[in-house]
Amino acid sequence: MRYGKGMPRISSKHQITLPVETLERAGLRAGDDVTIETDAADRIVVRRTPPDPARGLGIFDGLYEPGHLARLRSEERG
Repeated sequence: MRYGKGMPRISSKHQITLPVETLERAGLRAGDDVTIETDAADRIVVRRTPPDPARGLGIFDGLYEPGHLARLRSEERG
């Protein structure tokens, strides 16, 4: 396992920069949602979080005034 600029370290802000090669092998990319947990002493596991369709519910609330869809449907039928 090679890290390029030396071994990753935990910063004073408790941040770690993960090596690109390690992320690529794991199939992780920038922007992926992940969960981080421990499964033993000295071991941290990073897993991609599966998409949650419920997160998208309601994102269009307020986009159209109430009754807009009903009016469109009645226009199509009429």
